[in-house]
Amino acid sequence: MRGRADGRDESGGHDVRLLVPALLAWVAGAATLGWSVDRRALLAAGALGTSVALARARGRPALAVLALTAAATALVLGSSAAQGAVRSTSQLAQLAADGAVVRVEGSVASDPVRVSSHGLTTQSWLVRLTVRGVVARGIRRDVSATVLVLGGQAWSGLLWHEGVAVSGRLARADPAAAEAAQLFPLTDPLVTSPAGWAERAAERLRAGLRAATASLPADARGLLPGLVIGDTSATPQSLTDAMKATSMTHLCAVSGENVSLVLAAVLLVCRRTGVRARARPVIGILAVLGFVVLARPEPSVLRAAVMGSIGLAGRLGSRFRGGLPVLAGALLVLLTWDPWLARSFGFALSSLACLGLLVFVRPWGVAIDARMPARAHGIGELLAIPAAAQLMTAPLIVVLQGSVSVVGILANAIVAPLVGPATIAGVLAAAVGAVSVPVACVPAWAGGLPTEAIAWVARRFAAVPWGSVPWPKDARGAFTLAALLLGAVLTGRWWMGAVARSPVIGVLGVALAVLFLLPTRWLTWPPQGWEVVACDVGQGDAIAVRSGPSSALLVDAGPDPAAVVRCLVGLGVRSLDGIVLTHFHADHVDGLPAVLQRWPTAVVLVSPVADPPDRAERVATWARTRGIRLQPVWAGDTIRVGAVTAHVWWPARRVDSGSVPNNASVVLTVTAGSVDALLLGDVEREAGRQVLRELQTTPGAVPAGGFDVVKVAHHGSANGDPTLIDWARAPVALVSVGAGNTYGHPAPSTLTTLRRAGFIVWRTDQRGTVAVVDGPDGVGVSAER
Repeated sequence: MRGRADGRDESGGHDVRLLVPALLAWVAGAATLGWSVDRRALLAAGALGTSVALARARGRPALAVLALTAAATALVLGSSAAQGAVRSTSQLAQLAADGAVVRVEGSVASDPVRVSSHGLTTQSWLVRLTVRGVVARGIRRDVSATVLVLGGQAWSGLLWHEGVAVSGRLARADPAAAEAAQLFPLTDPLVTSPAGWAERAAERLRAGLRAATASLPADARGLLPGLVIGDTSATPQSLTDAMKATSMTHLCAVSGENVSLVLAAVLLVCRRTGVRARARPVIGILAVLGFVVLARPEPSVLRAAVMGSIGLAGRLGSRFRGGLPVLAGALLVLLTWDPWLARSFGFALSSLACLGLLVFVRPWGVAIDARMPARAHGIGELLAIPAAAQLMTAPLIVVLQGSVSVVGILANAIVAPLVGPATIAGVLAAAVGAVSVPVACVPAWAGGLPTEAIAWVARRFAAVPWGSVPWPKDARGAFTLAALLLGAVLTGRWWMGAVARSPVIGVLGVALAVLFLLPTRWLTWPPQGWEVVACDVGQGDAIAVRSGPSSALLVDAGPDPAAVVRCLVGLGVRSLDGIVLTHFHADHVDGLPAVLQRWPTAVVLVSPVADPPDRAERVATWARTRGIRLQPVWAGDTIRVGAVTAHVWWPARRVDSGSVPNNASVVLTVTAGSVDALLLGDVEREAGRQVLRELQTTPGAVPAGGFDVVKVAHHGSANGDPTLIDWARAPVALVSVGAGNTYGHPAPSTLTTLRRAGFIVWRTDQRGTVAVVDGPDGVGVSAER
């Protein structure tokens, strides 16, 4: 193709002049989201001034692009600063700063999301409420803000746009969060008004889909609703794990890919049945609206609809070349409307998938159709959609999973032809099921057959040894994977030709790939002289402290039994000299049964505050079943096991403000070898102040050379005590946190405080298991990734 300096392609190629500024403005918005309003406003003003200055330089295409970039950045940052100012000065935010008990009235802004797997209580649900009124200190105020509620089972059945009223205690939200405050409910929600017609219609369609799929085998019954509307509630856990291992979880998320598949199928039918070209856009819009109603018209689905529609906008006319400018414009509009989308994984996945659809679907679809019979033309596009979407989203998915599935590329390629038919059949089953469930069983079974095949592929490929390769979860890992995929796309045709000409090249390529993919962890892990290790157990804590050549003291057992066992086995731990459970939240104790089964111990030391009661009782049952004694520890106790000495600094009493279980966490100072560590459990601001006071006023509490490492409280949450962090001032901060967790941990404000205090932050979501090492040159840090 012959290009032009102004970014347009004379042969009708893609126009990227607006896309690059939009992407750079997106990056700027994401990077500054946690900044103060004043700093964002100042940067927006500077970007606007730069844009005006550069715009005067006419006749220079490069400067014109820079001016457009500065203008886009000013637009996004200006909106971010303005909305941030409204958020920070709202009455709700002021009440949250005081921790006020209020009664809020509003409506449900998003479907309840279950988060019990991350372990606050046995039944925990996150719900966003749009608040219209708040009653505080006997005065009712009209407000317009959003709060994030963490509630129990009573919140699970709420419907989108239902009016609710609830009493609870407000708390500060993360500065980078869209919500003005967090609300910890003290009462169950009272429904004050029913959901709207759209939600009622959606529920009717979804109920029809559930009824139509009820007779399918277990895998298809659970997976088909996931493919269609992202509903994975009935998916067997074993299948969920298999899909994660093969990088196929993206199939069960409502994204632009789903919308594009539906739209492509509708346009294909229109073309086959002779519908006029002018009528096709109208029919396509109606199809997209119907899908939005089916999947529930909440913000994430609406964004997916926008991105999916843009992704196939090029289908509306053979000469249409405006897909990328339209995408760029949509990005800027959405980021200006809601600046907090800049850090939304869902938004990023939809946007990248849309970009892949615009760039790759047409050429790949044409290439596939060229190798198929004339009657099958148009099928190539349906096959190209999932392939293009996965290619673009893979670098982001690796940040969530921390691994690249070697078999996932082949597995996704195999199931790609099955995704489209299954999704379309599922949509038909939902539509027909709202009228007649028996009739809907026909398309349900038609969708169930390819869905069963998808599940079979996921299970078989997940069982392949060395099927996934550990990969950095940080930006470095994402950019590295993106570069490799880009190289494969650009050179793929050349490599295929080279292999066809000389099979030796193919053999050498396979050999190099095998050498690259062979696991090398056994060469570098465990590190020599490890003393304190933060195990990568997801969103939870499990800290191993070396007490002997092959023994350890375990502080917390994490939420995932397999993960904590894998960590201890990898460290070469053959026996546990003791176990400490800092408190009874599931993300600290649920791995205990597996630990006790493999490494039985005489006593488990626990927090004296048995809260939450159900989880504390479950821990007691686990211990009692194995004849193990639970022993509460209080501030002032000393623990000596093997070569480890630990002093207990908290709890000294029960704290009823904030989270009672978190503020009852056992806080330890630990000496192992020459490493001195401060382990803070999950203590929040209220208990953190008490811990700081005790450490400051007790002679000998702090080692002569200071602490070497601090295990940051509550996974880096914003509700910790910053003065405690600033006072500790150790070289190393360990943050045990799960990738893509729903709490926004670690909070940007906490990371800023840590870095300002001189800590080097090591996060398990980015580095995997992290070990503090006593080496010949002093204390060091080693990580799996």
